[in-house]
This record gives sequence, structure tokens and C-alpha cells, in this order.
Amino acid sequence: QVQLVESGGGLVQPGGSLRLSCAASGSIFTIYVMDWYRQAPGKQRELVAAAITRGGSTTYYEDSVKGRFTISRDYAKNTVYLQMNSLKPEDTAVYYCHANIVNRSGGQGNDYWGQGTQVTVSS
Repeated sequence: QVQLVESGGGLVQPGGSLRLSCAASGSIFTIYVMDWYRQAPGKQRELVAAAITRGGSTTYYEDSVKGRFTISRDYAKNTVYLQMNSLKPEDTAVYYCHANIVNRSGGQGNDYWGQGTQVTVSS
């Protein structure tokens, strides 16, 4: 099995920064995608940023976080980070790490989710 363990959430003031981490462990052959979603109370879960490896390497950012958030990966440690700068109150949400992982050679990708970490931006 695979587990994703998140860390780095907390309470910050507007304009502050946080760095989220998500480490994957278990049966991992290759990771196609590692990305971050967030969900605020009463709102739909939305994709924030993605790091896609299959077929090359590319990143995606939701429009509202472009220029403020940066997603990065440590491939050796199966870890993804989300550096969040210039945080705004509207960034307040539970942030969830997600990964699509091939468990063994010849297998297909499977989806895994972290436990979520609370990010609160408030004065």
C-alpha cells in the first residue's frame, strides 16, 4: 500500500508564507502526478497546483495562485512541496496532497490522498 503524509499547515497572517510537504511511501514504482488540492468550508475541492511527470515534466497552477505558489518535487524522496507566498485570506482551506502512482512495473496508476492539512490566513 501507499500512504501520503502531509505537513506544514498552520495559521499565518495575510502576506505571510507557508511551505507544505507531502511524502509518499510504500509500494512505488513510479509517480505520474503529485499535486495539491484545497477545500474551503462550503466550497468544492479545487486543484491548486500539479507536477506531472508522465511523458515529460510539466506544472500547472490554478489562476488565483499563479505567481504566488510554487510546486516542486524531490524525486529521490518521493516528496512534493507547495511553497505558498503572499498568502491571502481566501487561501484559507484544508490542503490535500494527491498522487497517481504505479505500484509495480507493468501496473497502472492508482490514486492516493493525504490526510489534509489546515491552512488559515487571518490577522
